[in-house]
Amino acid sequence: MTSIITGDIIKSRAQTNPEVWLSHLKNALSYLEKDNSLWEIYRGDSFQIEIKDATKSFEAAIYIKAAIKIIKGLDVRLAIGIGEKTYQGKDVTESNGEAFIYSGETFETLKKEKQNLKIKTKSPILNKELNLYFKLALISMDHWTVNSAEIVKLTLENPKALQEDLAKKIGTNQNAISKRLKRANLDEILALNNMYIHKISSLT
Repeated sequence: MTSIITGDIIKSRAQTNPEVWLSHLKNALSYLEKDNSLWEIYRGDSFQIEIKDATKSFEAAIYIKAAIKIIKGLDVRLAIGIGEKTYQGKDVTESNGEAFIYSGETFETLKKEKQNLKIKTKSPILNKELNLYFKLALISMDHWTVNSAEIVKLTLENPKALQEDLAKKIGTNQNAISKRLKRANLDEILALNNMYIHKISSLT
């Protein structure tokens, strides 16, 4: 079992210099997966990445969203597909299987449903439950400011760091970090991630 995230950048064409968001996207994908045959950027602002440990796919989606929302005015649409991989191609967009089909099908529904994150697995009951949780989480995540996105990204990169350590990294104080984390609702989102890990583990 594996997981595939298919996504695209919202309002990418409004950016006069695409290299800005492209470098952020490349850095995020390569941070999540060092093997660049497992991710690809195509059709300008679309991308796909395989997260082999399916339990880590929601955290990967959070990370990608934070990495892009650091750029003012941009956001991402993301579709997670979890299932088997039946064919390994030369790169991720040539591979195939349930996970790829689920991710692609779900991605096609995002614009129409005006939801920026959805998942599909072999379990319709689980899909319904997780997509409701995602919808609620997006109330906060879709409205992250640049500062909120920055602290979410930094926290995911340094999960054991104290708030004082994070403050030093970005040249602010611990009180500012605490306020930004609260505004981002990161504790609640990470609690959802813990539940997600448990639910996805039960699929295997």
